[in-house]
Amino acid sequence: MKKKLLSILLCGLMTASLLAGCGSSPAEEAPAADAAEEGEAPAAEEAGEETPASDEEAEIYMFIASPEYADAINELIEAYKEVAPNVTINYETTQNDYPTLLKAKLNSGEVPDIFSSTSGKEIDVYKEYSQDLTGEGLTETMSDAVKGVMASPEDGSGIYGIAIKGNYFGMIYNKAIFDEVGIEMPKTIDEVEAACEKLQAAGYQPFTTGFAEWWVFKHVAQHFVDAAAENAGMTTAELVASFEKGEAKVSDYPELYDNFFRYIDLAVKYGDAKPLETALDGELSAFGTGKAAMVLGQGAWVEADLLAIDPELQIGFAGYPVTGDAKQSQVIGGADQALRINKDSAQLQATLDFVNWWYTSDYGQAWFTDVAGVVPPVNSTTESSFQVIKQGDALSASDGAATLAICYSTDSFHQVFGEIMQSYIAGDISKDDACAQIEEQWARVKFL
Repeated sequence: MKKKLLSILLCGLMTASLLAGCGSSPAEEAPAADAAEEGEAPAAEEAGEETPASDEEAEIYMFIASPEYADAINELIEAYKEVAPNVTINYETTQNDYPTLLKAKLNSGEVPDIFSSTSGKEIDVYKEYSQDLTGEGLTETMSDAVKGVMASPEDGSGIYGIAIKGNYFGMIYNKAIFDEVGIEMPKTIDEVEAACEKLQAAGYQPFTTGFAEWWVFKHVAQHFVDAAAENAGMTTAELVASFEKGEAKVSDYPELYDNFFRYIDLAVKYGDAKPLETALDGELSAFGTGKAAMVLGQGAWVEADLLAIDPELQIGFAGYPVTGDAKQSQVIGGADQALRINKDSAQLQATLDFVNWWYTSDYGQAWFTDVAGVVPPVNSTTESSFQVIKQGDALSASDGAATLAICYSTDSFHQVFGEIMQSYIAGDISKDDACAQIEEQWARVKFL
């Protein structure tokens, strides 16, 4: 997720070249389900795809977050070009400033044909711009779990988005390093510090953090929010709602006030020399080269890039240690992002044809595991080769998965939250100041 805006304009006939991974930067190659030869995406006719209903020329503007999937989406667009050669998809992506840029486009009336938001609460934020996909063919292949977070939280109606992926959130660690040092992956907050001391003594940097990116903080914090809710005897949704109503304070919950900040402090102490200057590329380099033993805020989307650095890298995946109870060290699963279709698009039918093909065609369904390397948001029996997904599946089955807490707030809030935490790390504000600012922003979430 680089700060620099990536603008990718695809037009004319494009040559297919299948890249594996999660789309974060070029990644190692992996075979597609129907590829005729290595490194080549399956032609539409070979995959048995049907041509979309309309042969008219159309130009679709796709503006979404998550540039880590840029390469994979490029492959998707190239494959669709073979199915619908008269359709051009202009694809633009960014991350850090996406909420601000999207709102500027909406306010100016330049609504993209496809745009993205967080699923859950943000479904209603952009509902007035979004096509209700109920009745579209894609809803028959969409998993029930994904449908649930694409519906309006207000009344449970409609399906206002599709997902690029399901996700697992947790800690990625280097199994070989942990075995060499003779320690297990920590499952309690106290075990984190002890593990860091042993890793450092053995000559390894315990953490690489990516704290230059605001979104890393939301990925980490949601684990502590889930634990706080569980220990308070309420749902995550209820806890977040109490913050939004101004009824709760961070200091009311030791999982947040003590443990989350302690965890961030440890990550800074035992992490990158310049944490606020370390972004995704820095994390990939530190972890992929074996310098750092644990990487924060990432998931399956970085695996292919890491293996491109070291194909022999032994990747481990585990839940965050959030309290003194090892049972609360759980991975989080779910679909955190929604792609929305502009209901007033001049290219509405062409756009619907594209997303329906994506979710229902043989190529489109195989794309999730074979190209993007993600948890499929569609009903699928295809097994992923990615260790984060395999281990996430196993951990979810054995220990359960915690709630996708980030879906109960908006990305505008998460961006401000990340910026507050960056100020805390920089030493510009105290912990109590940070908590007060977070509470203030949570109470203003409907205005963000």
